[in-house]
Amino acid sequence: MGKFLYNRVNKEELRMRLMADSTARTTLSFYRYVIFNEPQLMRDQLFKSWDELGVLGRIYIAHEGINAQLSVPTANFERWKNKLQEVAELKDVPLKIAVEDDGKSFFKLAIKVRKKIVADGLEDDAFDVTNVGNHLTAEEFNAALDSEDTVVVDMRNHYESEVGRFEGAICPDVDTFKEELPWVAEQLKDKKDKKILMYCTGGIRCEKASAYMKHMGFEDVNQLYGGIISYAQEIKEKGLESKFKGKNFVFDERLGERITEDILSTCHQCGKACDNHTNCANVECNLLFIQCDDCKAAFNNCCSDNCREIIAQPVEVQKEMRKGKIHPYSSMLYRKGRLRPNGKELQKKQ
Repeated sequence: MGKFLYNRVNKEELRMRLMADSTARTTLSFYRYVIFNEPQLMRDQLFKSWDELGVLGRIYIAHEGINAQLSVPTANFERWKNKLQEVAELKDVPLKIAVEDDGKSFFKLAIKVRKKIVADGLEDDAFDVTNVGNHLTAEEFNAALDSEDTVVVDMRNHYESEVGRFEGAICPDVDTFKEELPWVAEQLKDKKDKKILMYCTGGIRCEKASAYMKHMGFEDVNQLYGGIISYAQEIKEKGLESKFKGKNFVFDERLGERITEDILSTCHQCGKACDNHTNCANVECNLLFIQCDDCKAAFNNCCSDNCREIIAQPVEVQKEMRKGKIHPYSSMLYRKGRLRPNGKELQKKQ
């Protein structure tokens, strides 16, 4: 049955449909570590149920649980929540509603079965993944940040922390969560007697990371419950000071939710204060980088002159270039938002 439960419409057409659609939507996320004995059956069940309600999003299901980011038509939100409650493994799962929402976060429904719900590179049978750190509310996290005997660690990737982070946080210079775990353990190896504070976008990475850190000998491990998303909601509801500054990077079409007006980063092309992520318009490049409005206009939404010249070519020519693996921009290779080891820099506007 599962093979028929997929979107078959072209991605760009789906995106255009969404942009033209005025339907009010609610963007949210949730996760749960729970055993699914048959992940594929659960995947098909959720796809059929949610597709009928017009749900869009990116959801990963594995034997170990579910990691969901989705957008629900606001008019169907209560019906969707009721259906969620009918799934025994997901009953009463905490939902994290988006801080900023224009209803354009996802353009299709994609539910995929994966080996893990977050790629962490860990052999989970090597330690107790349920022995997680203490869950802290926003108020408790703020109080802990004020203590001199604490170490706060951003458990996200560098392109996320670049645009927003907690004051004084250690921000690993890594591209993936898999890289980050051993990096953090090594960097903090002489601080095992300190109070460790960890945070991420919605909490899922910290669930695994806190258990890993306790396994590595750290005694006082704490995590921001619900992540930055829940933190932003709680400080707003309680009138608390936001110690998180800037934007919260999100993995959907919005690419970010503003938490405070602070601009912590700069345009990767001209150096002007800016925290707007974009993807290079050259689909073969698709680099995620920070670009101001002036550079967006000057480079036609591209990361470099090379990519700008490529997208100026007829579509058929671009296809032939990709087919033949001819990449005139091959000297312009980057990590997400940072330089690759070849030392090539993002081309600055003249």
